[in-house]
Amino acid sequence: MIDDTGQGLKYIGSGCIRIDADYFPDRLKKIFDGVSAVVAEFQPTQMAIEQVFMHRNADSALKLGQARGAAICAGQNQGLAVFEYAARQVKQALVGKGNAEKHQVQHMVKILLGLQGNLQIDASDALGICLCHAHHQQTEKKMQQREPG
Repeated sequence: MIDDTGQGLKYIGSGCIRIDADYFPDRLKKIFDGVSAVVAEFQPTQMAIEQVFMHRNADSALKLGQARGAAICAGQNQGLAVFEYAARQVKQALVGKGNAEKHQVQHMVKILLGLQGNLQIDASDALGICLCHAHHQQTEKKMQQREPG
């Protein structure tokens, strides 16, 4: 999670929702409840999430889509605006090329947020989506300021 302070982007935190259920609907509920708890604690106003990318395994893509749906519903249920970005967009925004490697994204996330030490790949992916969204929001704001009115 990050905050756009107007003076720059500030790292708030990152974590992982641990799921110990085997029954898939229970897993989806844990995702919904976990995202709801994070939103309740930190009170964000927006949520950014990665779009589903289907490579080879359709079953995995469907399950990921359902997990995303649970997370999106949790955000929407608490009044968040939800924005979606393709992995390629995130990589382009952070590294400058849409086919960047995960470690390159991880490196740029650490630099852009001034983070030291080890950063898990999942955390850097999530923070990368946050940074991409912040960049898009800043660009949109600048474009609106330039429009003749």
